[in-house]
Amino acid sequence: MSLGIPGDRNRFAQRLFADLPARYDRLAEWLSFGQNSRWRKAMVDHMVPGSPRRVLDVASGTAGVALQLANRTGAHVVGVDLTLPMLKIGQRNVAQAHQVRRVQLVNGRAEALPFPEALFDGLTFTYLFRYVNNPQATLNEFARVVRPGGLMASLEFMVPPSRFWRAWWWAYTRFLLPIGGLVSGGMEWCRVGRFLGPSISRLYKQYPVAWTVEAWNKAGFEDVGTRVMSLGGGLVMWGRRSSG
Repeated sequence: MSLGIPGDRNRFAQRLFADLPARYDRLAEWLSFGQNSRWRKAMVDHMVPGSPRRVLDVASGTAGVALQLANRTGAHVVGVDLTLPMLKIGQRNVAQAHQVRRVQLVNGRAEALPFPEALFDGLTFTYLFRYVNNPQATLNEFARVVRPGGLMASLEFMVPPSRFWRAWWWAYTRFLLPIGGLVSGGMEWCRVGRFLGPSISRLYKQYPVAWTVEAWNKAGFEDVGTRVMSLGGGLVMWGRRSSG
């Protein structure tokens, strides 16, 4: 399936995730060997010191990160996601966590956020760049809604830099992950498993880590840091919105 036509990445993401929400959180942990929770915590760690009052969580999905932000920072959190079935499960999770007053979920696109400038003290986004057409423009949009001095942090899958671990990662993502998805979640998760590895490889071939750091700088974020997680399976990034 071609992802080169403007808008295709958004539509592809909607189709890909439409059938996944009911077991998304449990299977995401199982298929990542439990690393998903650890990576999310490491990302939120970079929000906590700023004591934000209002945080935007982009690609919020089933609200896992949004709830962690609310619990650990005390902030009011707005979660944005493109896929309505994911948001429906997210709303159920928010209600079960008794956080309806502090976590609000809305449908929207990362490239065109429905918020005024400098509204948020912080912003997080998770596993997003494979589903947007223009990462630089998306980062520029994020900078628009974060106040000067506000924090941003992200989590993304990564291709391991070590040749040895990259070979094992390649075998896992190309063979074991689709099979595991099929056994545990049916054809919907098998399709996700087949898509995941090649999509991550394409992302880092086109947008390596050094490019992404520079893109954050160009968007107006400074003191940008990176942390490679789990032998290169994940990447956490963080930075501060420039006051200049």
